[in-house]
Amino acid sequence: MAVDELDTRILHLLLEQPRTSVREYARILGVARGTLQARLDRLERDGVITGGGPSLSPAALGHPVLAFVHIEVTQGHLDDVGDALAAVPEIVEAFSITGGGDLLTRVVARDNAHLEDVIQKLISLPGVVRTRTEVALRERVPHRLLPLVESIGRAARG
Repeated sequence: MAVDELDTRILHLLLEQPRTSVREYARILGVARGTLQARLDRLERDGVITGGGPSLSPAALGHPVLAFVHIEVTQGHLDDVGDALAAVPEIVEAFSITGGGDLLTRVVARDNAHLEDVIQKLISLPGVVRTRTEVALRERVPHRLLPLVESIGRAARG
């Protein structure tokens, strides 16, 4: 989907001021509210905007340990293991990957002992051959999309 300069300005505002009203966004951007709403609807329909809920902190919810667990899966069992991972609440993301392993998961835990329990649960899943875990020490670049949106906006301006 092509994103033009107005789209990137809208996305920029959504990222910087997520709790502002559509009316206020329209005023800031100098466009009609209907125009803005139509753009927002299209961006959602096209999958550019994928959510509007709050961003939550696992650490503030009592799960400060973050680990990345690589999972090697028996051939032909990737879908089954992926479905089983969805039932583990401590897994906040899982991706099929290339390279060393078949799946990469982002796991949160209350402490190291809890992390070990989660890993043992993963190892016991049918189809899991082995796991490899890397514990995150400190977040260096938080999840962000604003620099990407700004870069796309610069490219759209030409």
